[in-house]
This record gives sequence, structure tokens and C-alpha cells, in this order.
Amino acid sequence: MPQLRLALAQVNPRLGDLDGNVELVVAAAHEAAQAGAHLLVLPEMVLNGYPVEDLAYRLSFIDGTRAHVPALATRLADEGLGDLVVVVGHLDTAKDHIDTERLGVPKNAPTNSASVITGGRVVTRYDKHHLPNYGVFDEFRHFVPGDETQVVQVHGVDVAIAICEDIWQDGPSAAADAAEAGLLVVLNGSPYEAAKDDTRLELCARRAREGSCALAYVNLVGGQDELVFDGDSLVVDAAGELVARAAQFEPELLVVDLDLPAATAPMPDPDARFAGLRVERTVVSSEPLEPYEPLEPRVAERWDDLGERYWAIVLGLRDYVHKNGGRSVLLGLSGGIDSTLVGAIAVDALGAENVFGVSNPSAWSTDHSRSDAAELARRTGLQLDTVPIAPIFEAYQDALHLDGIAEENLQARIRAVIWMGLSNQHGHLVLACGNKSELATGYSTIYGDAVGAYAPIKDLPKTLVWEVSRWRNRWAEEQGEQPPIPENAIDKEPSAELRPGQLDSDSLPSYDLLDAVLDAYVERDLGAAAVVAEGFDPALVERVVTLVDKAEYKRRQYPPGPKVSRRNFGRDRRVPMTNGWRESLD
Repeated sequence: MPQLRLALAQVNPRLGDLDGNVELVVAAAHEAAQAGAHLLVLPEMVLNGYPVEDLAYRLSFIDGTRAHVPALATRLADEGLGDLVVVVGHLDTAKDHIDTERLGVPKNAPTNSASVITGGRVVTRYDKHHLPNYGVFDEFRHFVPGDETQVVQVHGVDVAIAICEDIWQDGPSAAADAAEAGLLVVLNGSPYEAAKDDTRLELCARRAREGSCALAYVNLVGGQDELVFDGDSLVVDAAGELVARAAQFEPELLVVDLDLPAATAPMPDPDARFAGLRVERTVVSSEPLEPYEPLEPRVAERWDDLGERYWAIVLGLRDYVHKNGGRSVLLGLSGGIDSTLVGAIAVDALGAENVFGVSNPSAWSTDHSRSDAAELARRTGLQLDTVPIAPIFEAYQDALHLDGIAEENLQARIRAVIWMGLSNQHGHLVLACGNKSELATGYSTIYGDAVGAYAPIKDLPKTLVWEVSRWRNRWAEEQGEQPPIPENAIDKEPSAELRPGQLDSDSLPSYDLLDAVLDAYVERDLGAAAVVAEGFDPALVERVVTLVDKAEYKRRQYPPGPKVSRRNFGRDRRVPMTNGWRESLD
């Protein structure tokens, strides 16, 4: 059987930075060539970044991206890489596009495409066929679908191409099987969510068996607004067995040698369609390679479910700060578990020298809250300042004479003014420290603790905040390091400390019960009656559902944060703020 050395480059592009992304591709091509690779595959939309959202309609952006594709081909050849076959994802426009707008077609007919480059030229192009329109995806809104599958012969091996959602739906694997391809390469911009790595491997194995071919899956890595791409590139053989796998959350070039079936003769009918796709063939090189000694394949270790979430949040925060030109962050440190965990995350993401905590004790702040914040600073090395708010609060009260909730929220808003003032003065991005349980129920102060540029744990329920904190401490111990999170911050009863003796349990159900109901109502989108049918107390369900429904306007004004669950607030769950529908328990 012919041999082929394949390189999968999981790289971290910056959306819109076309020149910078070209440099990533060129660097990967040099690394692949030095490793002796014959075929290099890069992720979906790597030249322009992903997802492009409504930039897809902008002709200047389309044309700018398109111009970089032939220029990339020329540059690779000029730098001695012309023999390498490179498959690269990018934005393009439909092959049959005419410069007039048509109803039912996105403006300028953009496509999610992959070009095959070798010998200084673009030899063919594949356009994504299945355009997802669920969850975080709006591709049916943004792109025109392709109707061809490309089979490119490389050193006597037929290689079929697909892009991301194409293998989540039926079609390309069947077309690859019909074309008798030996390898199906899949370019991906697949966002992270908990335990998705298991789902991906099962999917790739199934599609490889269906296509009777090896399958190589290359994914983006890095953060883009609310999405985190976790890499996790992999290769399976035709039987669906794992051959090689890259690391999670890190750029990497995964190089693997494959023994693949020899290419077959072209099909006699070029217009034949399989699963709705016409197969188009391109021969780059038909002669098999001389036999060579294969490399030992590498399978990277996986993080467990809690570790995945933690490093996804770290990567999302780091890239949000750096890709937006920032360097440092500031957060209010109350000594509670939420801000403590965010502080540890920020240090891991950006380095302790770039993390600034502010303690804002009030007349009702406990001694342990102050000491826990100081202990976090001691353990992690982040910088901590103290700005008491009692005098400021008293000045406001002399003018306003507030009481009840208004008095409590005033303290949170004073703290927010301090954080934003320091942010403006010193250029730090402010981090909001709310968790998903709080966002769900509206248990936060709008224009208070809800202010900021980014909210790292907004997709972590409170129960997982504790679990992830314990995980981070255990991992530190396994590395022979001091756990960053003070044990008291984990163990103590949570409180906003906005009035004497206040506890979260005064306003909310126990977090174990609350998060279980939220999982049913928010994550799984069950109606109230269906939640009750799972065994929850009707009064509890009614209370939680009412809190969730009334808090939509607050969530809309909350900062972005990384998606780590199957359904986050923001890109996944879009519910109208003005809404007369009320759930019935019947």
C-alpha cells in the first residue's frame, strides 16, 4: 500500500488578521516540510479566522481574503515549499456568483471554502456543503453551500476533503466511499464544550468506517469572543481505530504516517452524484513514494472533564485579552469562591504580574473575606490593593437615604465605579466574576458586580465553581506546587456581604437543587411541567423558572465569557426580553 506522511496543523489564528494568519500557515508549512510531510492540512477558515459572523457579507473582507490565497501559493513556492500539498481553509465567494443581489442568497454569496495549494498555484477548491444553523452556528445565514466533493490524488493516494459540519451530517463520507478515496481530511472550526472530545472521536470513527477510509480531523485552537477552540486534532484508520491525537488547548503540528489504498481510476461519469454531491477529481501526483521508515504515532494525554473546563476558560481569557490588544486585567476580590477562582484563572492565563485585584471592604465585610483575598494574592503573586468603600457609601447615603435592596445594590455599584476608574486610569480590562447560577437567576447587580469586559466563569454553575476550584488545587499538588485557592474560600458559606449576616441561601435555593433545576430548564430546555415530572418540587420549579425568565434583560447586558457547557447564555440560548409567555406547571 502507498505511504503518505500527513501533517495536521492546529493553529491559533486571529480573526481578521490576514497577514498574521498567513504567517501562521507559512510557519506550519516549514515545520511540516522539515518533518518530511507530503500533505499539510490546516483548519477551517484559518486564513481569516472563525467565526466571521456578518463580516462574511463585506466585499472588502471577502476580496482581501481571496487575494491572500494565490499569494500564499506563490510564497510557499518561493520559499522552497512548492512540493508540499497544502489544504487551507478560507472565506471565498460562490463559483457561479454574479455581481447582483438575489433573494435567498447571502449578500456577495460568501462560501466557507478550502483550497488545495501546491507547485505555486491553487489546484482546486472545496466549498462546505452542510451549513449548521443551531447552537452557536449561523452558517446558513452567512454562506452559500457547495455541491461538490473534491478528491485530490497525492502520491498515488486519493484524498477527499470535507469541512467540519459536513461530517456531522450524512453525505461527504458516503461520497468519499463512492469515490474510493483512501483518506478523508476534515478541516474544522469546532468549538469546545464539556466532553465533546469523546463525541468527536466516536463521530470520526463512525464516518471512517462508513467511508471505508482513514479520516484526519484538524481543528482550530484558541479563543474567539465567547467561543474556545480546543484543538484535539486526530487521525483514525479505516476501521475507526485511533492512530494519533494532538493536545487540547495548545497549538501543535501532528505528524503521522499512513499506509493507504492506491488510487483508483477516475469514475466514468463525472456528473454522477453521491449523497447529493458531485465528485470532482484532481491529480497532483500519481506515482507512489518509495518505501520509508514511518514515524511512531503520538496520542496526547487528555484532560479530565474538570481540567478541560478549567483550561478552556484560561485559553478563552488569554486570547480575549491578547487578541484585543490588552495585557492586564483587574477584578474585585471579595474573598468569595467566585472571584477567587477567577483570580487563579487570570494568573494562569496572563501571569501574576498582569493581574490586579482590588479589595473593597464595607462596614459588613467579614475579616475572613479580607484575609482570604490576601491569601490568594500571597499564593499566586497577583497584586492586591485595598480601597474601603464605607466612606463613599456614607456620602451617597447622606444624599440618597436608600434602604433595602437599593441600599445593598449601592455598595456593588460603588465598587464597580472604583474598578472602572482604575481600569480607565491604568488600562486594565475589568473581569466580571459572576457564575452561571447567578446569571440564570438574576442574582447580580446590574452596573455593579456585572460590569466588565469579560466574564470568565459565566458558563460555570456554582456547584462546578467549587468542583473546578478543588480540581485546580489537586492538580497543583500533583505538580508539587502550592494550591492557589485558599481552602477557606472553598469551604465557607457563600455571601454577597451586602448586609449583616447575609448568605446566598437567604435569596436562593441550595445550589445543588438550583443547579439541577437549571440544568433541566436552561441546558436541556425542558418546560416547567417536564421539570416537575423529573421529581422536583413544583414550588421550587416555579420559583426558579420565574427568576430565570425575569432576568433575561440583565443577561443581555452582562459581559461576554467563554462557552464551556452545551448551552451557554449568549450565542446558544437566545430568548426575547419582552415576552408574555409564562411556563405552566400543569
